[in-house]
Amino acid sequence: MSDLPFGFSNRDDDDRKRGDEPSGPGANDPFGSGGAGAGGFDPAQLGQMLTSLGQMLSGMGQPGSAQSSGPVNYDVAKRLARQQLGASVSPVASGTVSAVADAAHLAELWLDGATTLPAGANKTAAWTANDWIEETLPTWKRLCDPVAEQISGMWTAQLPEEAREFAGPMVGMLGQMGGLAFGSQLGQALGQLAKEVLTSTDIGLPLGPTGTAALLPAAISEFSAGLEQPESEIMVFLAAREAAHQRLFGHVPWLRQQVLGAVEDYARGIKMDFSALESAAQGIDPMSLTDPSKLEEILSQGTFEPQTTPEQKQALERLETLLALIEGWVQVVVTDAVGDRLPGAGALAETLIRRRATGGPAEQTFATLVGLELRPRKLREAAALWRRLSTDAGIDARDALWAHPDLLPDSNDLDSPAAFIDSVIGGGADVFADPLAQLAATEAREKAEREAAEDNGESGPNLGKDTDAS
Repeated sequence: MSDLPFGFSNRDDDDRKRGDEPSGPGANDPFGSGGAGAGGFDPAQLGQMLTSLGQMLSGMGQPGSAQSSGPVNYDVAKRLARQQLGASVSPVASGTVSAVADAAHLAELWLDGATTLPAGANKTAAWTANDWIEETLPTWKRLCDPVAEQISGMWTAQLPEEAREFAGPMVGMLGQMGGLAFGSQLGQALGQLAKEVLTSTDIGLPLGPTGTAALLPAAISEFSAGLEQPESEIMVFLAAREAAHQRLFGHVPWLRQQVLGAVEDYARGIKMDFSALESAAQGIDPMSLTDPSKLEEILSQGTFEPQTTPEQKQALERLETLLALIEGWVQVVVTDAVGDRLPGAGALAETLIRRRATGGPAEQTFATLVGLELRPRKLREAAALWRRLSTDAGIDARDALWAHPDLLPDSNDLDSPAAFIDSVIGGGADVFADPLAQLAATEAREKAEREAAEDNGESGPNLGKDTDAS
């Protein structure tokens, strides 16, 4: 399975040189029409192509294909994902459902003594792989649409002006074909991932419905087969990790939006290098585009190369740091919670760390779907920082840092945590004692200053200076 998003290719894969580019009649004609028509564009060939496309797409508006009009055809994605799982997905047995509920209940009791954040899940579920696909698809839509929209929009933008004038109807058809191609790749990736994820937050993102803690017993059984610990202990350990994630995402109101928003920002910042478009289009038979699999093949040949922008780098660093802070906090809290109760907890924690760090199936799938590696590169540094805060400042001060994103350590703090930790346990302790009260006081002061300025007839810029100075 490719670890690149929707037909992206590594720059190293492209060994083309200028001397290799085609020359002669039609060399610069992206439709390979040999120079016919205005500006090298042949309206007759376009008409023939439209006819074939119309025949292929004539049934796409039938009932059940309502989602096919978007940048990704999620109906196709869901069908392909379920086909990968096959008909052998059995419902979760009632005894297993009870075991999951018991493990989650026990984990919540243990977590109460390890964090000040209360339980965040109001429902515990035992999902099959099919359940995971169904329940997480709304979040995948949010994450995948920006990538598909960027690619689809850039393809249209690169058409010659003459082509755009003649290709009005075709653009919509190509958009639907692109949706089919993207939906196909998404379905394959989700089908693979659904077989291996252990919980709803296994890849670090809140993929499931808010307030639902979910474990996948079949995947947990397969995961446990290669380990020495009893499956029941592994179930409790994973339930504790899921519950800890749910406490964070449930009681830190800005966190879900920050994490998913960083992924969206990265996807929207994708820029394409279309320098290969002409040479790739030279060998494309327009009639072959009547086959959606052919379009997917063209997309997968590396025609498009993602360009990393400064905005993307910032979004990626923000996401990686936030994921590291989340995973590090969960690791410390779960370790404190299960402690001596589960003798194999340390080994399990290390297994999961290595599973994430080595870029396993979840990592590869996410790179395919969204276009970035979902890897908290500073996980160990974040865990060490949270551990020192737990020991030196206490869990109250540690957990209070989640009250606002500005209170959290940044990437530099993870590299050199001493100054940050000193600010919490030393002279800055009063600031962190009640951050919500601090923020409320700041907002109240700023509001009072604005009202006073309005009463005195002061201008906005002067107020801004006064506020900044304060």
